[in-house]
Amino acid sequence: MSDVSVLTPILVLILCMVMGFLALRGRRTQTAVVDRATKPWVDEDLRDDSEEAPNREDGDDEWVDVNEEKEVAHIPYSPERHPEGQMLQRSQDFYELMSRRRSVRFISPEPVPLDVIRNVVRTAGTAPSGAHTEPWTFVVVSDPDVKHRIRLIVEEEEEVNYRQRMGDKWVSDLAQLRTNWIKEYLDVAPYLILIFKQTYGILPDKKKRTHYYNEISVSIACGILLAALQNAGLVTVTSTPLNCGPKLRLLLERPANEKLLMLLPVGYAAEDATVPDLERKPLRDIMVHI
Repeated sequence: MSDVSVLTPILVLILCMVMGFLALRGRRTQTAVVDRATKPWVDEDLRDDSEEAPNREDGDDEWVDVNEEKEVAHIPYSPERHPEGQMLQRSQDFYELMSRRRSVRFISPEPVPLDVIRNVVRTAGTAPSGAHTEPWTFVVVSDPDVKHRIRLIVEEEEEVNYRQRMGDKWVSDLAQLRTNWIKEYLDVAPYLILIFKQTYGILPDKKKRTHYYNEISVSIACGILLAALQNAGLVTVTSTPLNCGPKLRLLLERPANEKLLMLLPVGYAAEDATVPDLERKPLRDIMVHI
């Protein structure tokens, strides 16, 4: 048997394997394109895998690792402890305070002291973060013109969301809450707080720093911010405006490493404010004690 006759079946097998791989890859690409076409509400600005470090090549001198920075000193820590009875009462009091927290869409235009807003944002900044990277930016907007431009961007996209992107079931589920794409509170609220996650850090020397678990870290900060607002007697409604991130980032002149995570209108509740009469799950449905 000649060498050619021996190699021919092998070459055919290799060719078949290559063609099969290319066909499979083509189907995956087509599926991805179809998925984007059928789910156009997915925000490209928010599509990044936020829990993974951004792509970086070995030896890339644009990046710096945390362990290359100055070592952090450790100091004694002795938090205040309370007697059991007082501890129980404090926990009960805080629960009762937070149990009154509601999503409020009717916000008064009455001015709120800026120092209060500074304090609640400072409180949010006490949140834990991966490797203490503090990957958050809180953009506080009180300028009426900027607030209105934000409203126009949000309402334009939200109308498309409600009419086309969200689907009948989603819109139906929201109907009982009487929500729609009209966001008057974005004009009325004395402050809008837009929370951006930093997908990576930029150091003073322009090098990039990996921000580990940036979305989880910023989400925790948002939770603390909500608690701080409630403690101050202010109200808000959590908003994650779909497909608005890139436009709002450009409007507010935020850098490319920042992605919009949440938008909060903040102020006092309007005198005629109403909220849906909802009940929260009992403790037995949300806590498992092992």
